[in-house]
Amino acid sequence: MSNAPPKQNKRPSLRKRKFYEMDFYRTGNPCYFQVSDDSHSLLDPGHLSDFAGPTPRITFDPRSRRPRDCERWYAFWLISDRAKNVFEAVDPDAFSFLACDVHVQNGVWDGPRYWFCDVRRLLDALDEERSRLKIGISDEPAARDFGQKFYDFFGDVELVFKDELVGDAHVFRMAYADSKIICDQALKDAWKSASLRGMLFEDASDLPLLTLPRR
Repeated sequence: MSNAPPKQNKRPSLRKRKFYEMDFYRTGNPCYFQVSDDSHSLLDPGHLSDFAGPTPRITFDPRSRRPRDCERWYAFWLISDRAKNVFEAVDPDAFSFLACDVHVQNGVWDGPRYWFCDVRRLLDALDEERSRLKIGISDEPAARDFGQKFYDFFGDVELVFKDELVGDAHVFRMAYADSKIICDQALKDAWKSASLRGMLFEDASDLPLLTLPRR
């Protein structure tokens, strides 16, 4: 008979929540399209809902590749119906959508409906002490963030977010870097499960190295 003390059940370890920067393919042939009313391109990130013009007319160029489920357009995205369905299913409160009238030059469009899309949620959730990036104050008078804090993503960057501040959100823009859109594993998995194309998901804890352009 063994005198060894009984083994105690170990509590399951909590899995660390993963976050990703949502980005676009950097290689491959571009998709060319024209927009009849591009006044919304002047809007700041997160403010597509302020657009008050007519329904934008999108004309795809048949000589370029067909559009993916997500294409970049200034601060916003041009997305397919399939992508819109995924975004609404995962986090409906995070997005704004603007319907588009889709056409193709010298032909009839036989593809899905497309929308302009914007992530309107902005969170100040970065754990600055545990993250690795440069933080500065904008000193450019012409910049819209003049005199405010900003995040610099050049070099070796690691982003750590405070989960309690992210809460139930699955996607958000970063305060002090509103061009950066962050999502969690749930949105990434939903995108992959739907076999959507056009979006990259870069691990926020190990972002690709960026360098300053040569002068």
